[in-house]
Amino acid sequence: MRIKELGITIWMIAGFFFLAFSQKQTPQEYIDKWKDVAIQKMKEHKIPASITLAQGVLESGSGNSNLARLANNHFGIKCHSSWTGETYYQDDDAKDECFRKYKSASESYDDHAEFLKKRRYEDLFLLDITDYKGWAYGLKKAGYATNPKYPKLLIGIVERYNLSQYDSDEYKSSPPLVSKKKETKKNEKSETNETVTVNIGHTISKTANLVPFIVIKRNDSYEKLEKEFAIRKWQVVKYNDLRKNHELKEGERIFLKPKRCKSQEETHKVKTGETMRDISQLYGVKLKSLYKRNGLDEGVVPKPGQTIFLRTKKKV
Repeated sequence: MRIKELGITIWMIAGFFFLAFSQKQTPQEYIDKWKDVAIQKMKEHKIPASITLAQGVLESGSGNSNLARLANNHFGIKCHSSWTGETYYQDDDAKDECFRKYKSASESYDDHAEFLKKRRYEDLFLLDITDYKGWAYGLKKAGYATNPKYPKLLIGIVERYNLSQYDSDEYKSSPPLVSKKKETKKNEKSETNETVTVNIGHTISKTANLVPFIVIKRNDSYEKLEKEFAIRKWQVVKYNDLRKNHELKEGERIFLKPKRCKSQEETHKVKTGETMRDISQLYGVKLKSLYKRNGLDEGVVPKPGQTIFLRTKKKV
């Protein structure tokens, strides 16, 4: 082969590889690549897949940014004081800011789910998993990003690529879980109309207002609950109105998500020995809401036979 022809061949090969490696990934290609991971994280951590994907597209430039390519960081998460892993520095709000560096992009998705377990994001998990707009504005309010247009940018991506389809019931259902109605004896009225889900390890039940809970087994511990349900001790304590030094007891009801402000039921007739917390745990209604709705000071013990309003008290 002549030298001139060889030079042309080498130039063509080099050009081919340059085009192959410089071609950017489109948002749709990024979504197709990561949607299954986002759906799995939704099942495990109750973070809408649409939001995870929209953040990934926005924060990583569909996987094309330097942060994504060189540090496998797809969500723009900075180091913060708790980070002990590898780091990557680049300009952001300030010069040479520290960002987390991962061994793989999958680790970035794992860390994103863990990052949103911080206490400042806990109100997001009170939202319906299909409320992507609420999540978008909630992330900005909690301080995830400084850009004032952040919520609208996320919502625009969700709607442009129809990402809300991945938040549907079809994708929310998890194979290891089987839902069924709680069985009751004939002619017996179910006081709280609860549903039950069979899970490996514990049985996950739901109150009528859809707050999931389990019943503590012998030898259960906060560490075991965290391993099985990815819930921290402080969350268990807060969601169930417990003292920090509370020891888990066999047979007690423990909520896995925050209780709601009201119940499906209208009222409850107080039984002998029942406390306001007992009623709160029975219906999955926040204790403070019960006190406030019924005009009672916190700590007051209701009287047997007293009517406790579980929803807004009707005007006479």
